[in-house]
Amino acid sequence: MKTVLTVGSGQVSQCQKPRGWLGRFVLWNMNYRHSKATDWGLGHVCVEKDFTILDVGCGGGRTLSKLATAATQGKVYGIDYSKESVAVTKRMNARWLEMGRVEVRQASVSHLPFQDGMFDLVTAVETHFWWPDLAADMHEVFRVVKPGGNLVIIAEVYKGANTTAAKLVEQYASQTRMKLSDVAEHRALFANADYSEVQIFEEPSKGWICGIGKKPVTSNPDVK
Repeated sequence: MKTVLTVGSGQVSQCQKPRGWLGRFVLWNMNYRHSKATDWGLGHVCVEKDFTILDVGCGGGRTLSKLATAATQGKVYGIDYSKESVAVTKRMNARWLEMGRVEVRQASVSHLPFQDGMFDLVTAVETHFWWPDLAADMHEVFRVVKPGGNLVIIAEVYKGANTTAAKLVEQYASQTRMKLSDVAEHRALFANADYSEVQIFEEPSKGWICGIGKKPVTSNPDVK
């Protein structure tokens, strides 16, 4: 993330919505840089072999591949509102697409093209701080999670983290329009969107954060 800030606002924009050749490079870099944090975050949640999973903001597509490998009898969907991201993700996951194990669509987190209660697990890696309306978008994700299913948010920086990268991102947040949240604010994001059993994990030496919330199981069909 420090590299993004030192290059300038143009590349920050590319992280939010990759475009053209520079966007393709940024997506390649995302796949490389975010892999370890993704593994760490996913290590806090159970991925069953028959899960139906959605990755919101699928970026370069590496998380989709990791999820498809884990959910051996399930299906993984990815959405991104960047046309370039969708194209790169499809190329990276061509084998999974041919097998019918992965599906990728161009869409916004604010208007997910899926039915209510469709997913056992929704993941969002290094993306939620770019969402157009974070509070409302958390509710939109809640809509498509199955009762008893989980939303997992993973990021390499957050407000208040004691790392050089996090401090730089926080310093320039107003210019980049990133919506950084601290630990308490992450917890409130889940709680305010009606998730239960909220857990927040930190990796202080790296500045990583992982938030997990469960959609409550209810016997009332009118309550989602």
